[in-house]
Amino acid sequence: MVSLRHNSGVTLVEMLVVLGIIMVLSGIVITVTVRVDNQSKENSLRSAFALVGSALREYYEVKGQFPPQPEMDSASTSALAHMESMVLELRLVPAARQVLDKLDPALVRSEGGTADLRSLCDPWGTVLDYVYVAGNNFPELVSAGPDKQFGLNRSDPLAQDNISSKGRR
Repeated sequence: MVSLRHNSGVTLVEMLVVLGIIMVLSGIVITVTVRVDNQSKENSLRSAFALVGSALREYYEVKGQFPPQPEMDSASTSALAHMESMVLELRLVPAARQVLDKLDPALVRSEGGTADLRSLCDPWGTVLDYVYVAGNNFPELVSAGPDKQFGLNRSDPLAQDNISSKGRR
């Protein structure tokens, strides 16, 4: 007599197929999540650019010029020096100061809240750069972007470019 035996277990191949499907789906979810996170950070950055642009216009209406940019003659002059200089100038004009006070606290670097505002950061934590050349129509604010480095990393084809208040660089 022949007895039929049914295996109710799972084979190794079935387990590997299920594991492969789970890995592919999790990879897709992670990729989409990172992309959405970067897009929301870019939107936050655009809002900050708009607010700082308003503060710069208020400053211009009072002073008749935009805040000067420190000269690039020394190695110590950096994005931080540019930003600190611009913020200090903007805080001298009450209307510009009121606009800066509306910035998202996550984008502000200070030693005591917005009352002691020193510089502005992008959502990735890098200090923004302030670029103004006398004679240009309007100053430019530049974020290093998700790669947190100014300039394009040409060795990495997936590296993001800088993000500028005038569009991508």
